[in-house]
Amino acid sequence: MRKTILICLGLLAMYGTKAQDLDNMTTREKVEQYASVKLTTDLSHLSSNEKEMLGIFLDVAKIMDDIYWKQAFGNKKEINEINNLWDYEFAQINYGPWDRMNNWKPFVKGFKEKTPGVTFYPEDMTKEDFNKIQDEKKNSQYTVIRKDANGKLYVKGYYEEYKEDLDKAIELLNKAISICDNAGMKKYLVERVKALQTNDYFASDMAWMDMKDSNLDFVVGPIENYDDELLGLKTSFEAFVLVKDLAWSKSLAKYIQLLPSLQKSLPCDPKFKQEVPGTESDLNVYDVLYYGGDCNAGGKTIAINLPNDEKVQLAKGSRRLQLKNAMKAKFDAIVVPIAKQVINEDQMKLINFDAFFSNVMFHEVAHGLGIKNSITGNGPIRQALQGEYSAFEEAKADVLGLWMVNELIKRGELTGLTEEQSITTYIAGLLRSIRFGSAEAHGRANLMCYNFFEKAGAFTRDDKGIYTINFEKSKKAIEDWSAILLEIEGMGSYENAAKYSNENATISAELQQDLDKINSVGIPVDVVFEQGRKVLGL
Repeated sequence: MRKTILICLGLLAMYGTKAQDLDNMTTREKVEQYASVKLTTDLSHLSSNEKEMLGIFLDVAKIMDDIYWKQAFGNKKEINEINNLWDYEFAQINYGPWDRMNNWKPFVKGFKEKTPGVTFYPEDMTKEDFNKIQDEKKNSQYTVIRKDANGKLYVKGYYEEYKEDLDKAIELLNKAISICDNAGMKKYLVERVKALQTNDYFASDMAWMDMKDSNLDFVVGPIENYDDELLGLKTSFEAFVLVKDLAWSKSLAKYIQLLPSLQKSLPCDPKFKQEVPGTESDLNVYDVLYYGGDCNAGGKTIAINLPNDEKVQLAKGSRRLQLKNAMKAKFDAIVVPIAKQVINEDQMKLINFDAFFSNVMFHEVAHGLGIKNSITGNGPIRQALQGEYSAFEEAKADVLGLWMVNELIKRGELTGLTEEQSITTYIAGLLRSIRFGSAEAHGRANLMCYNFFEKAGAFTRDDKGIYTINFEKSKKAIEDWSAILLEIEGMGSYENAAKYSNENATISAELQQDLDKINSVGIPVDVVFEQGRKVLGL
């Protein structure tokens, strides 16, 4: 399921190190756990204007990267002064001196523990202090909290906070607007410039939803809220520079029209599926040419589901962008080697990229299913679940994505795959994601998924750590776990979500042994990118 693309995957030398020895690994060993991937593709079909715009997007993406450093860490000069080469390189991967895959532990002497709210809030601000602020804009995704000269907390908009950087980005975007000959892209860029200045992203998100026929795409701005572990409110700057795969995108377009039907069929209480998902959203396949900011920190995403604004989702749905070159790189370098270590030899033949691609694609589609507002009057689920939201939303997307794949296979809408291939590839992929660590939202989500499937008998493991999947129990587990997650989200109880997460996002001794085995044979934890103008020859 991929056309020919130019990608170089250079696997670095690996050290056989057990997962429980992360604290004792050198930073050189940790850096060498990442496979290097060159982000490039065929640009011959792009016009001269599109190639010029592509270069501008790369420059803007670098500015987003600079802003993210300020959000996730602070003054990057402190990182540039690190003398040890490997400490410095690992800090570049993590956007700071804290190991994202080892519960945010500092790995450079002289740096204190990471604060849950990073730089979004004053270090000593508590939730109680936040609640006392008499400014409704404090709950905005696009504001920070600062202290005045008298120590009083106040709210400051993103444009005001990052004005110097954003003005540079806006100047470049205006240059791109002046040469853009695609109406949808031009409208989006015009609205995005306004959004960067006003801290109001609704109109630009709506314009991005309408951008259907551009060869290029550019996801840019403050988007995800993973870094705000204090309140789960504030968003981090990032940028993806993308070139559309026209043939693959066309083949996936039909699935969006099935969303209302799939929503009605969700295996849960009707009250948790009463909203109607939009059908103006689309599925597209891209080669990604640049990751900047939040999306480039630690583990790399291989698909995009945006916008996050619930109002936009209810009005128009969302766009699901599959990053095919990055996805294939992870599948080849990580998923297949993991499967060879843990999956029953007879079932290993069920592991394939088509299933991996479908599972990831429908994970993103599944973010649009369920409901966005709690049924208990606690407001939007994102706000009600606070710091637990990201983990539960990722777990929901995981299991509902798997459910959707199997449902579409049964309906005859998704051909060339079997449920057994989908389930087997998903379980191998769980072990890949669990390696992100429990401090990261995707890692916590996948730990909850793994433990639920294990308790449901979806798979068994022998004393050598070899997994054999029970497909009938797996199918029931998919439905049962879907119902539980949709209820937890729909009820909107932070206390219940936190309790479930604390009890179930855990690593058993047996799972730890499996992770040890995977790590001991030198399978990369994730990827890092060679990217930018030079790589593309621009």
